[in-house]
Amino acid sequence: MNTLNSRADLVAALQWQLEAGADEAIGPVPVDRTRFPPKAPIPARPAADQPSRSTSKPPLASAQEVHASARALAGQAPDLGALRQSLADFDGCALKSTATNLVFGDGNPQARLMLVGEAPGRDEDRQGLPFVGVSGQLLDVMLGHIGLDRTSVYITNILPWRPPGNRQPTAAEITACLPFTERHIELVAPAILVFLGGTAAKTLLRRAEGITRLRGRWFDYTLAATQTPIPAMATYHPAYLLRQSPQKRAAWRDFLTIRERLAEYH
Repeated sequence: MNTLNSRADLVAALQWQLEAGADEAIGPVPVDRTRFPPKAPIPARPAADQPSRSTSKPPLASAQEVHASARALAGQAPDLGALRQSLADFDGCALKSTATNLVFGDGNPQARLMLVGEAPGRDEDRQGLPFVGVSGQLLDVMLGHIGLDRTSVYITNILPWRPPGNRQPTAAEITACLPFTERHIELVAPAILVFLGGTAAKTLLRRAEGITRLRGRWFDYTLAATQTPIPAMATYHPAYLLRQSPQKRAAWRDFLTIRERLAEYH
């Protein structure tokens, strides 16, 4: 076999291949053109681009931490005005971000009778006052039958913000706001407490029974700060009575019993 030694020989050899139809360069290893080439590996991102643990969001506070924060804020409030402001500044309950208004309380803070419901509804959220909707109108009628009105009672809820869609409050929401409710009762210091509905009754009396078993009975609600017992009764929530009219008779008996107990404090 002749050896190509000169540039002229190399050019002549290439020219011959072109004239023979070899117009594409090939490598020493055969290539299967019917197969897709393997995908190139994705290069690792430089360490500088990796998200740092220190820049990630901090973990959410536990229910115990939220409760402790609420208790500290509530305990520092010397009066109802300060307590309302503490609630307005409190960010431990997610309901605050979905509600329109803070619903704190209504009525006479010096009243002997304090009523505690569950949570604001749509009308309460709009106006910023408890029990101003249809159920509140029924409550006003019930109070009127025993000689009372908004000037002679004080009304609040265990939650100051409306749950979306008037759903049942969650245990976490109740736990977060409970220290404010307890401080609210301490500052009003009523002679008698009335819990409207099972949620308020079970939460503040720390009982597991439902409202059917709790209603119409007297319990002692003890103020944490002074260990002073306050007579407390549970009865049906006015919203429940609007759906279950036959139960109005039992609620009426409860209010008559409350009137008799109030008469002892004249």
